[in-house]
Amino acid sequence: MKAFKILSFLAALFIYTSLQAQEQERKQLLADFAYLASDELEGRAPLSEGSMKARELIKTRFKTLGLSSQFDDYTQFFTFGKENEVKDAANIVGFVPGAETDKIIVVTAHYDHLGVHEGKVYNGADDNASGTAALLAMASYFSKHRPQHSMIFAALDAEEKGLQGAKALLKDFPFPLEQIVLNVNMDMISRSDKNEIYACGTYHYPQLKPWLETAGASSSVELLFGHDLPDTGHEDWTSASDHGPFHGEKIPFVYFGVEDHPDYHKDTDTFDKVNQDFYVQVVKLIRNSILIMDEQLAL
Repeated sequence: MKAFKILSFLAALFIYTSLQAQEQERKQLLADFAYLASDELEGRAPLSEGSMKARELIKTRFKTLGLSSQFDDYTQFFTFGKENEVKDAANIVGFVPGAETDKIIVVTAHYDHLGVHEGKVYNGADDNASGTAALLAMASYFSKHRPQHSMIFAALDAEEKGLQGAKALLKDFPFPLEQIVLNVNMDMISRSDKNEIYACGTYHYPQLKPWLETAGASSSVELLFGHDLPDTGHEDWTSASDHGPFHGEKIPFVYFGVEDHPDYHKDTDTFDKVNQDFYVQVVKLIRNSILIMDEQLAL
């Protein structure tokens, strides 16, 4: 009887500790999201003061988590524009080595947005503070639970200027591109009145769909597929965000995103519009999707 009581106590303690950890993860996720979408960051336009603050948050978190990087101070600087007039835009890149293979899964989210226009802050809460905070949560999880594949976590700049950060990352990628087996991109993942999120890309890479369906089956959020079929009357997202340049290199991708809402690219895309429970469940769904794909792609 005494042994049974001890085991019961240990089981209860484990459950309590696990719930505490989950609550702490939720608080950190939402705190990062709120900060990235705050007026203090002034819409995170490339090279702005707000952009610098976003960079610093991401770099500090990567350092705290013990991530390494192939770039000095986690920062991949790049230029873009017709005559390279925009200088020192920056991707923030962290690395977790794989346990079984040097093949790489690249997890991306752009941290830039539209900045300030006519005195109005375009906070870009859903687009894409949501994806950036989720990227930090993924980096935190996989820094503690070593994946089968090596993983690069890339917070990308200047997506709103023509996917410039993704293009720069691939142009100056620190490994042969042949080592990349998957890109998981997150862009606008926090708002849906229908409680649904799309996984775009399985039309092009159907081998990924069963694994995503497995992850979706255990989620309270409805995981939908589509927005990647040409000539169907639905908007084609195949090249709509930072996964586009990966697809251009024939690298399989999954893009997680919601459909456009009335606040898209407006100064009303603010944190207070976010359904926090939906967002937390979406981040969990994406994490579980990566876990399953990491395991299955290693087989």
